[in-house]
Amino acid sequence: MRINQPVIGEEEVEEVSKVLRTGMLTAWHGSGEKVSEFERRFASYVGVEYAVAVNSGTAALHTALAACGIGHGDEVIVPAMTFVATANVVLIQGAKPVFVEVDPETLCMDVEKFQNAITENTKAVIPVHVYGSPAEMDAIMDIATDRGLIVIEDAAQAHGATYKGRKVGSIGHIGCFSFFASKNMTTGEGGMITTNDAEYARRCRLFRTHGQEEAHMSVMPGLNYRMTEFEAAIGLVQLSKLERLNAIRARNAEILTGSLKNIPGIVTPTFPPYVKPSHYVYTIRVKAGPKRSRDALQKYLEENGIEAAVYWPNPVHLHPLYMGLYGYQRGSLPVAEEASDEVLSLPVHPKLSDEDLRYIVEKIKEFFSEF
Repeated sequence: MRINQPVIGEEEVEEVSKVLRTGMLTAWHGSGEKVSEFERRFASYVGVEYAVAVNSGTAALHTALAACGIGHGDEVIVPAMTFVATANVVLIQGAKPVFVEVDPETLCMDVEKFQNAITENTKAVIPVHVYGSPAEMDAIMDIATDRGLIVIEDAAQAHGATYKGRKVGSIGHIGCFSFFASKNMTTGEGGMITTNDAEYARRCRLFRTHGQEEAHMSVMPGLNYRMTEFEAAIGLVQLSKLERLNAIRARNAEILTGSLKNIPGIVTPTFPPYVKPSHYVYTIRVKAGPKRSRDALQKYLEENGIEAAVYWPNPVHLHPLYMGLYGYQRGSLPVAEEASDEVLSLPVHPKLSDEDLRYIVEKIKEFFSEF
């Protein structure tokens, strides 16, 4: 039983075949017919004016930073609990990622710690919607507006999630999505940038194709971050399925919570009433002591055919790269560190049957009953 599994049907196969038959697999400027249509539909879905397709979620984050002019001497605040790409793209742009604590319940960025980390060099903040659960965007936007900061939402795991009725990716100045194979919707690899700012959108389009305003005429630095036509064709079909598949994820999560919430030593995920998560994964915390540790439970589940994953075994500030660069050490951000020792993500994807869900619950209860 996989931790995540893409839902691919004959519709995707047929749409890719149509693209292959045309012979137009990509456009030099990144805005082929299918890519442009995907951008329009995704922008409409999120509720923004502009969307720019790229070839990964990492490319989306990097392009967003470049479009905003982030560079040498700047600081960008990021939460310690995230995938390393969130920080790496800051470093690649020549800026400094500044790691802050996470909220002990949601594991999204701690708003107070974010505010306290702002310096005269801070230019942007990247709130991450961890596991598909929206960060506290109103408070983050209020602080950012007051201090003149750019807000780049990392919505790589949060397709379709909402915060107070607004889709994530439409609240900050820029939103960034991933379409990696494990995500709620996929193009295999791929990403999308969303914004209401015409100039940011223009610069993103330039950056994704070597900064070229026209062929062989670069007006700014850039890279090859273009999405292909067949990836966009897959994305269009996947987008049409997203709401239905997210509803199945939500139902599966509700079943798991109802069955697991009363097991001593397990903390099931909870969300503020004004958010609707995307349920990218279903993440519990294991607080049952050394004999019933997170790692022991993960091993037990895998021995019984259930893939469970740890997102993430180390907060990013404890990666050797950032410990070496900035002197972070264990104890620097204890809330994130404790969470990384306890979190375990379970399958919640739409391909699970009710029998699969019962089996997951049965094996977890079995594990705890043995001690």
